[in-house]
Amino acid sequence: MVILLSCDSKDQKEEKDSEKTTTAKVEPEKEEVLDGSQLSRRYCAGCHLYPSPELLDKTTWETYILPRMGNYFGLYESDTTREFLLEKGRPGELVERRQVFPKTATLDSSIFEKIKAYYIEEAPEKLDLPEYPKPIRGIPGFEVKIPPYRVKQPMTSMVKFGRNNRIHVGDAGRSLYSILDSEMTLLRSAPVPQGAVWVEEGNSTYVLAMGAFNPTDMDNGALLEMPNADITRARLLIDQLQRPVHVVAGDLDGDGEEEFVICEYGKHTGALAWYKKQANGEYLKRILKDIPGATKAYLEDMNGNGRLDIVSLFGQGDEGIFIFWNQGNGRFVEEPLVRFPPSYGSSYFHLFDFNEDGHLDIIYTAGDNADYDPVLKPYHGVRIYLNDGNNRFKEEFFYPMHGAYMAIPHDFDGDGNMDIAAISFFPDFENGADLGFVLLKNQGQMEFQPYTFEEVQDGRWIVMDVGDVDGDGDLDLILGGMVFGTDYQAAFDRWMDKGIPYLILENKAAN
Repeated sequence: MVILLSCDSKDQKEEKDSEKTTTAKVEPEKEEVLDGSQLSRRYCAGCHLYPSPELLDKTTWETYILPRMGNYFGLYESDTTREFLLEKGRPGELVERRQVFPKTATLDSSIFEKIKAYYIEEAPEKLDLPEYPKPIRGIPGFEVKIPPYRVKQPMTSMVKFGRNNRIHVGDAGRSLYSILDSEMTLLRSAPVPQGAVWVEEGNSTYVLAMGAFNPTDMDNGALLEMPNADITRARLLIDQLQRPVHVVAGDLDGDGEEEFVICEYGKHTGALAWYKKQANGEYLKRILKDIPGATKAYLEDMNGNGRLDIVSLFGQGDEGIFIFWNQGNGRFVEEPLVRFPPSYGSSYFHLFDFNEDGHLDIIYTAGDNADYDPVLKPYHGVRIYLNDGNNRFKEEFFYPMHGAYMAIPHDFDGDGNMDIAAISFFPDFENGADLGFVLLKNQGQMEFQPYTFEEVQDGRWIVMDVGDVDGDGDLDLILGGMVFGTDYQAAFDRWMDKGIPYLILENKAAN
């Protein structure tokens, strides 16, 4: 099913939202004769892919997920629950405007109790986990390079290889954007709100500032333009963004001018939107998908009609990869390509031609584990979906990896086979903390040998990029670390003691 999207401006959208009334109480006929399983399929698949009870353990369903499900239907544990869910000030007002948490119940409590009982009864006590591959320690052909300095608590929000052997780094803890040379020597830095999370290089450098790292619906993120010669002279292009995490530029309407597509991850609210520059220099926001969780977007002509389509991953609630077909004249039609249950924790995707058939395939990671107490999940890991030539995608490969956060494919050793570099922000700290990074070397026939490196345990790796930083013709890797809380004190103490903000895995294949 496809949906024709409207292209309302932000002001038009807010006006329409303010006119909505609270959702009416749902009372389908003969619901009293339906059991919990039937009711769950009726009510738990309206906003996202149906989540089966087997996806999570009993404790997680009972303690975290089911109470929150009730909140979205206006069912609260106490008189103060709704007030607790809403932030004070503007972020709370934005959530209220979207009516995320209804003031009155939109579902009969007896129906919800049946649904809860079904999930708690059917959910396993503990999730069955597969046997996880053990990587070989030491990556053939790579040398680890660590910067000569340390920081008190690394909070790296971005690492990206840029032009002229430059390295772009965002620091959420110090609210900085920095440019380094290939030896990781600081060249320039500039303050940005809560650190930079993405960079697009053109005639100028476009820097996306998240505004707030911790979950919030506050709209204080921004897109900045910085002259390449002096990044301290920032110019505000677009503001009032809700925790933006990715931006991409391209000519969407064929007028010869670049537009921006921005992923606002948000918290309870957010959006995927594109921005068109107006005659007065300001940018008009046009909503593509009005939900939180927009994580990354690509601009590609997916059907060969000469127009750039938008392919985007959503990792919050309605998780999945969606394509927005460009109809011309600023109009887009949405279609889901791959959808995932909301417990997957979709964290990253990359479009690439894996089998060299001329069609873009998908590599995808599931592994975000921050919404409630982390649970090791058998479906976390790296997946490859092959394109059948008609933009229909089928899973052809799965590598289990606790807390997988990013996976980038490249032929690192030059043997003609596509390898995969992957990081995890939520590895099994108790039994496999050395699995924060793996390089999957392609042996052919969808067989991969995993490798890691000794220093992998010295940081908690949250971002990664691939590029030829030393200009020798092969592809290097850079990992950025963020010291974030964990129940495993030994790991936390090690990250703090090492103080490594980022490191480079320098590829020696060309030597």
